[in-house]
Amino acid sequence: MGQAVDLVEVWRGDVLEGMHQGHAVIVDDTGQIVSAWGDPEAVILPRSSCKMVQALPLIWSGAADNARLGSKQLALACASHSGEAQHVTPVQDWLETLGLNDDALRCGAHLPMGEAAKHAMIADHGSPCQSHNNCSGKHAGFVTLNAHLGGHADYIELDHPVQIACKDAMEEATGVNTPGHCIDGCSAPNFATTVSGLARAMARFATAPEGSAEHRLTHAMMAHPELVAGTDRACTDLMREMDGKAAIKTGAEGVYTAILPGRKLGIALKITDGATRASEAVIAALLAKCGVLDSNSPVAQKRLRPVLKSWRGFEAGEVRPVDELLK
Repeated sequence: MGQAVDLVEVWRGDVLEGMHQGHAVIVDDTGQIVSAWGDPEAVILPRSSCKMVQALPLIWSGAADNARLGSKQLALACASHSGEAQHVTPVQDWLETLGLNDDALRCGAHLPMGEAAKHAMIADHGSPCQSHNNCSGKHAGFVTLNAHLGGHADYIELDHPVQIACKDAMEEATGVNTPGHCIDGCSAPNFATTVSGLARAMARFATAPEGSAEHRLTHAMMAHPELVAGTDRACTDLMREMDGKAAIKTGAEGVYTAILPGRKLGIALKITDGATRASEAVIAALLAKCGVLDSNSPVAQKRLRPVLKSWRGFEAGEVRPVDELLK
């Protein structure tokens, strides 16, 4: 990975206590870089920020239309949801329409990410199923594609037709031959690319013609922000605030992407230390810079300049993007 630059400051009182570094790129409708910080050619793992790319074969193959998937299912296919009832129930219903159940998934189970849902499950001495996994919507999409292709049940294997299709989609959308892959938290392959390549893929979504797979996925995300993430999550809250101006997606270890159809721009960023507070601050700053987010709104300020508090509730400092990102 190339040289990262300072992107987010951590202030405690009048003392600059820490700094988050990273890379960020904005790409236009011609695939050219409009603005960049750090190294645009830094190789990263996009993690969940590229789920909309992984969902392209679901539509390209005809599987989505054959299964009569609506915009809610397409949004869930792009989601890192919180495991709330609003997420788990439609995933289970989706599987049922295929004549399948939770056992068909290969993502593994974890407690809900949503605080209320998690505490309720613990209080009830319940156990999560795979549908509670934040990636269960993506995996329901994989299962749907696999049923259409007639592949074997272990669709997460690297040489499975589902994952070959995902790799091909990633390379086509980014314009980068992937240098390798990792195993993501949900056990599926995650294909490496460059920060600029990931931004280029987002610009492709932003400029896609009506009715295309990219257009359908983008507008599904913007129509159902609550399904893409969940209660008190940055993706959901910021998309609601922007009201159809952008689709955004977080990824583990400090990755974020954004699709700006009205501006015909794509954004990708990576915080090198993996801090979510930093990636959220940077994506909010870049969305404001691109004119799709009011930086003065309370929703924007919550992510743009989160307040640091003591355990007694005293304001002790704040996290904020570097001045260059705020201009």
